[in-house]
Formats: sequence, C-alpha cells, structure tokens
Amino acid sequence: MATLVRHYEELVAHVWRGPVARWSDAAMAREVVHDVCAELIERPPAPPRTPLAFLRTVCTRRAIDRCRIEQRHARWVDSADTLPDAALPAAHDPARILEGRQRLALLADCIHALPPRQRDVFAMHRIHGMAQQDIARHLGISLKTVEKHLALGTAACRRALDQALHDLAAP
Repeated sequence: MATLVRHYEELVAHVWRGPVARWSDAAMAREVVHDVCAELIERPPAPPRTPLAFLRTVCTRRAIDRCRIEQRHARWVDSADTLPDAALPAAHDPARILEGRQRLALLADCIHALPPRQRDVFAMHRIHGMAQQDIARHLGISLKTVEKHLALGTAACRRALDQALHDLAAP
C-alpha cells in the first residue's frame, strides 16, 4: 500500500502514456488507477517481490480491459445507428399497444373463466413455464390428468379468444 500511495501519480502517468495512450485520457487513467486501488484495499494480494512493477502491470491490464470494453460498446452503438428504421419494433405504435392490451385482457378473462383445476394447470404451464411432470407432482395428480387439463384449457381459451376477436371485428 505504501508503494501505491507513494507512486499514485506516477501510475496515472504510466497508464495515460503507456500502451493504451491512443485510447485513454487523463481522467480515464485516474479512474483505472483508482479502481486498482479500491480493489487492492478490498482484497489485498500476497506481497509482490517488486511492488511498483506489480502495480504497473495491474494498472496496464486494467486499462486495456477497460479500453476493450469501451471499444465493444462503441461498436455496438455504431452498429445500432446503422439499423434501418424498419428494424425498430412496431411495439412503439400506440394502436398496436392498445390492441395488445385488449388481447391480453381478453386472454386474462378467458383464463379466469376456466374451471379451477384447468386454470391452475394452464397458468403453471403456459404462464410460469413449469414442466408437466412438475405440475403433476405439485398438484398431486397424474401426468395424463395434467395433459388433459392443459388440452381442455388451451382449447377453451382459443375458442373464447376467437369468438371475442370475431365479435370485436364485426361492426
């Protein structure tokens, strides 16, 4: 720690002018050295034979890692800028949002209209993603019964949704 305190500014200059000079600036160099300091205070390593060389190596590697992360982020941002407008999700269209909410409300009504056991099986499998074997074990029923309740619940929801959507489409 004494070496770190004594050579703090030298380490900042080393990072700033070192192997990552083309990517870094003085503020980034200070942040890197600060991060290394915080890590060493939090988790002190075994005392190295040459503390200053150890600190230079750690700071250089941390600066390289940080520069690589920033480069990846910049490439991702740049590639996002080149996406065509058509690639933007249609989910931002207010009419589609309203339609989706209406369909979701219809589905919720259909699920609530199911008999209790069908509703439980349907919700556990379709909404919560539970495996049919786990549902059978959890509810204390056979796998065949789970399959039956799931098929009946799915068919009932499909019929109710089709009818509701047909009624909405009719003038």
